[in-house]
Amino acid sequence: MTPSEILYLASKSPRRRELLTQIGVAFSIIDVDVPEERAPDETPLDYVTRLAADKARAGSLLKPDAPVLGADTIVVLDSTVLEKPANKTQAINMLTSLSGQTHQVMTAVSICRGTEQKTLCSETDVRFRTVSSAEAERYWNSGEPQDKAGGYGIQGFGGVFVEEIRGSYSAVVGLPLFETSQLLQLFRLPVWNASEK
Repeated sequence: MTPSEILYLASKSPRRRELLTQIGVAFSIIDVDVPEERAPDETPLDYVTRLAADKARAGSLLKPDAPVLGADTIVVLDSTVLEKPANKTQAINMLTSLSGQTHQVMTAVSICRGTEQKTLCSETDVRFRTVSSAEAERYWNSGEPQDKAGGYGIQGFGGVFVEEIRGSYSAVVGLPLFETSQLLQLFRLPVWNASEK
């Protein structure tokens, strides 16, 4: 494969690595440092889309001839963005606020190669069953919520809280595979190419 065909993933997320591997995409990891801070006037959609694009561009500066994929996921409840919980109290408050409610998970994905960049976003409705404070505390103690937007992971123990999902499951995990495959095709990058990894 030529340098222009090797995809670089600008993410430390093991879940995104697993999802790319699931669809047979050959990739390498690139480490970028992009501040995840929402501007006061940014809508949740603008915020998550900008972060994904910023991460891809940051990686592209390090690998200017190669395509770089950046992604970001946020959880939104009644227009409030729930970031990764900073501590136990914050995590429990997040989970109990999501209890019995429908929230949105937005995941944006962006590919940048040189001056060319495309970004897509997936929005999924997720409904939680009732979650007690005691359950939320036990869940925090499992260690799973600590690095996850909204304080839960649907692919792990947190899946037991999910009563209904409307949209992309993979986007809730961290990378919308439909939108990702669309971008890969736009950049003429192969999918289902695990044999060349």
